[in-house]
Amino acid sequence: MASFFSSLLFFALLISATNAQTTPTLPIWKDMKTSQFYTTIQMGSNLVAINAVIDLGGPFLWFACNDYVSNTYAPIPCGSTKCEVAKGIGCVGCNLPPRPGCTNDTCGASPYNPFMDMLVSQGYAEDTFYMKDRLSLPDFSFSCMDKDFLEGLASGSTGMLGLARTDISFHKQAAHRFNLPDKFSLCLPSSGIGKLSVGVSPFSGSLKTTPLIINPVSTYPIYVTGEPSDEYFIDVRSIRVEGKPLSVKNSYFSIDENGVGGTKISTIRNFTALHNSIYKPFTRAFLKAAADMKIKSIAAVPPFRACFSSDSISRTPAGPSAPTIDLVLPGNDVYWRINGGNSLVEIDQKTTCLAFVDGGSNPRTSIVIGAHQLEENLLEFDLVSSQLRFSSSLLVQNNSCSRL
Repeated sequence: MASFFSSLLFFALLISATNAQTTPTLPIWKDMKTSQFYTTIQMGSNLVAINAVIDLGGPFLWFACNDYVSNTYAPIPCGSTKCEVAKGIGCVGCNLPPRPGCTNDTCGASPYNPFMDMLVSQGYAEDTFYMKDRLSLPDFSFSCMDKDFLEGLASGSTGMLGLARTDISFHKQAAHRFNLPDKFSLCLPSSGIGKLSVGVSPFSGSLKTTPLIINPVSTYPIYVTGEPSDEYFIDVRSIRVEGKPLSVKNSYFSIDENGVGGTKISTIRNFTALHNSIYKPFTRAFLKAAADMKIKSIAAVPPFRACFSSDSISRTPAGPSAPTIDLVLPGNDVYWRINGGNSLVEIDQKTTCLAFVDGGSNPRTSIVIGAHQLEENLLEFDLVSSQLRFSSSLLVQNNSCSRL
């Protein structure tokens, strides 16, 4: 009998180890100069190392192919099935000698650098994508980019890794390759190494759940009329500061028939941007709540409107002590709590500011939750059930992204 149970334990451990080895995982680092988050991958027969900025709303991987050399690189032909899957736009050609990023009759791609606000005409290709522990994704679809259009990316980065709801996003291709459910988790570190995992959660604690909703109008710079957005939106109903709801019209929180309004999550926006009609009462409420906590206001430092003397802010193991901010979501007592570590940003040793910015009076999206508010929060995007599961700050739970 003991032998029987020993055999069961052996096979259970073997299965567990096998699953761990086939979990597509990428490390995440923060570039302190730009506050962008990036990962490192390897591509092609020569295992070319590429630093790629993580773009939650980006439709695919793109990187500069000018100096890229690989024997397994292959352009995707226009009119092919793979071109249709990628939603390619026509055909592109090249008058120079053939090389990666310069071929004829190639499926047209439109990689976008949001830091330059630049959309470029390029071509789709495929090659082998390597990640942690040398797990590989053969025939991985991506787009080339020209090295002249990398301005604004974190130093050393030559591309962007897209995680949107498309058939050629990283998580979709990885889930298909390893026969995993189409879900991924993202944990952006404030320091150390974070994690991007596909199919399997790296977190055993409890998470809150809210629906992912679809914006009926695409938010990509170029799209076909009638296409919905591939970015991730959630249904924030209201905002509370220190438990008190803001007095804001409900219409600012909803998405209208033109795709305007609502709340989306972004890894390329450094700080959460709020519609001016939300930002003003939000800032007033935070300043009052901070004053009640004896936090001293000082002169504002653009782009922030509310700043404080760092000496007047007490510290906790989870970061600075500050008024709590709740993004109120559908359901019974469901909210995303933003604590001081995510609501405040240190400008220098003397100055700390409220890390939210004015999104203007006519933004396309009313609330764009930025990367600073995502740091040390585990987010699980489940595209099978169309739900977002989130932890709020792991630091409050005596955990962190680097310890998952």
